[in-house]
Amino acid sequence: MPSDELTRDTIAAVATPAGRGGIGVLRVSGSLALAIAKKVVGRAPKPRTALHAVFRDAGGEAIDQGIALYFPAPHSYTGEAVLELQGHGGPVVMQVLLAACLDAGARLAEPGEFTRRAFLEGKLDLAQAEAVADLIDAASREAARSALRSLSGEFSAAIGALQSGLVELRALTEAMLDFPEEDVDSLDREDAVRRLGALRRALDGILAQSRQGSLLRSGIHIVIAGRPNVGKSSLLNRLAGEERAIVAAVPGTTRDALREPIEIDGVPLVVVDTAGLRISSDAVERMGIERTERELARADAAIVVLDATGGAEETPPIPPDLARIEVYNKIDLMPGFAAPRGAIALSAKTGEGMDALRAAILRVAGWSSSGEPVYLARERHLRALDEARGHLELAAKEQRWELFAEELRLAHRALGSITGQFDVEHLLGEIFARFCIGK
Repeated sequence: MPSDELTRDTIAAVATPAGRGGIGVLRVSGSLALAIAKKVVGRAPKPRTALHAVFRDAGGEAIDQGIALYFPAPHSYTGEAVLELQGHGGPVVMQVLLAACLDAGARLAEPGEFTRRAFLEGKLDLAQAEAVADLIDAASREAARSALRSLSGEFSAAIGALQSGLVELRALTEAMLDFPEEDVDSLDREDAVRRLGALRRALDGILAQSRQGSLLRSGIHIVIAGRPNVGKSSLLNRLAGEERAIVAAVPGTTRDALREPIEIDGVPLVVVDTAGLRISSDAVERMGIERTERELARADAAIVVLDATGGAEETPPIPPDLARIEVYNKIDLMPGFAAPRGAIALSAKTGEGMDALRAAILRVAGWSSSGEPVYLARERHLRALDEARGHLELAAKEQRWELFAEELRLAHRALGSITGQFDVEHLLGEIFARFCIGK
């Protein structure tokens, strides 16, 4: 339930992005929403009915004219009384309208405070609340779809099903512990083992889908590396579908890291073209090579480009623990060229072999096009799922029922932190502070 402070305060903010637009939306939430409507609009709008009106400031001067919508509690986004004023989307108009609402008794909302109130009022659980921000920030269509699934409750429902199974198993275990003088029936022990096995399999499935969704949310950082003049810039242009990097026959053309966001099967990537790795006396080129090394140090994977026309070319130095894809470029100049096992033969000039490279990029990143829905999980979700899985693994090895029950409790608590069913007050500031004003 909300605190006294939250029920006492009425908040207001511009909910549309800064800048000019055809329409601007201002949102008010709290017990004074209807009173503010009477002051700014001149009368109380009927619930969920669009009212065309003139918006006025505290002195009665007209600010704008537009549409007012009123949603009484609890039938609103926040669960409180909500007023939405839709006017013309000029920044001056919106700021003057916001000032009028503040003069009428509201205070300026903090980042994410509308969604925080929706969570506190029970309109959304914590995972759904985070999905609101993920939907706004989605970098690809597939990421937006996954965020919408989480917002609609699919991820929370999967976690809830796991929790329900844990509750049943914990109840069975606690019943055994309540009668320590009785021998544990072998059928009860077998039932507990069976239930635990089913829970572990279900958790593994959710974790796999969540890791897939994490790729959609955070994207993949891929660095194109290789010796000078092997076609790295041409490969970036081919992946991007346009001429983004300068291509020339002169070695050492690329001096700085060029980043290009792209998508492959809906998965967002940032591909970085870098300076060729070689020993150089050119001070500027050496600076570019140092930047290449820094990019490689923080990359998720590297595309190591080799020249198919160069014979036994030495592989450039790449961090040994970095996932890599070796490609042999310029096969258009070497008809019949066969790449070594595990490498990809392609031509950045003609596009031959590019589909194999795209598939390899997704594979090395851990993406699987299984057609299964994925959950746009955050890092804290993955940590909680990993923690729960660890406790279930320990429970499977435990022969003492007291410790078995404790591992189940800890797994249950870890899952509860995802949806906010346990004490997660310390998480709220961090999560909602990342939201935009007005959401």
